[in-house]
Amino acid sequence: MTTTPDALDTIRSQVRANYAQSALRVLEGAGAASCAPGSGCCSDTTLELRDPITRNLYDAVTTASLPEQAVLASLGCGNPTALAELRAGETVLDLGSGGGIDVLLSARRVGPTGRAIGLDMTDEMLAVARHNAAQAGATNVEFLKGHIESIPLPDASVDVIISNCVVNLSGDKPRVLAEAFRVLKPGGRFAVSDVVLQQPLPEAARESLALWVGCVAGALTIDEFRTLLTEAGFLDADIEPTRVYDASDARELLAAAGLDADALVRALDGQVLSAFVRGRKPQ
Repeated sequence: MTTTPDALDTIRSQVRANYAQSALRVLEGAGAASCAPGSGCCSDTTLELRDPITRNLYDAVTTASLPEQAVLASLGCGNPTALAELRAGETVLDLGSGGGIDVLLSARRVGPTGRAIGLDMTDEMLAVARHNAAQAGATNVEFLKGHIESIPLPDASVDVIISNCVVNLSGDKPRVLAEAFRVLKPGGRFAVSDVVLQQPLPEAARESLALWVGCVAGALTIDEFRTLLTEAGFLDADIEPTRVYDASDARELLAAAGLDADALVRALDGQVLSAFVRGRKPQ
């Protein structure tokens, strides 16, 4: 569940490069979904790779008042703002905030007396997010540059942590959860959408960096995630599956990653899930 510093740097660099390309596509007006094989966008496969997981996450009513670029730059696996119980006046932190869609939705829910903070390591995504916030006229938002393994905020400074398919991308998940626990106020809530596994992946899939960047190879099993939450100090650790990916989804993921779909699809059928992950810091 943890990696060497060199491996962590490799994963982080690849994730940054791919998400930077995603942001540039949006800034240039092409749209995230237009990345086609052979285009050079996101190592040619990454956006196509994410598609079975990222599509149809937000309904038209939810996104109607948001800037188009915020919607186009969304590369998550769920809608944590629809599941987290955000309240007026709270401070919300989004780990790996990307183009800012969940920050803007959170800002709307916590109201003018609340605050929504986005944390991202990619300059291009931060530029998209800040542009989107300005377009939306959001005054209670802030975007910070940094890593989710080292959150640049004081202890006990936020009420709720959300994230959308980002924790699985880290090579040091125990550190991510320790940092989340640190910055939450007593009684604060951890409420993220993420990809999880029913059981460990076959080695060929697990070692594919393309699949890691595409939110699958770095995913924890349900039991592993629940154990890490408990070890970090969270109470009421709960993982609620929201979608199970079937053989057709698995085949699409594997083919886009250049892996032997016929050899692996049976092992992945029904084993990859999107889920809502919850935990609570003790009072």
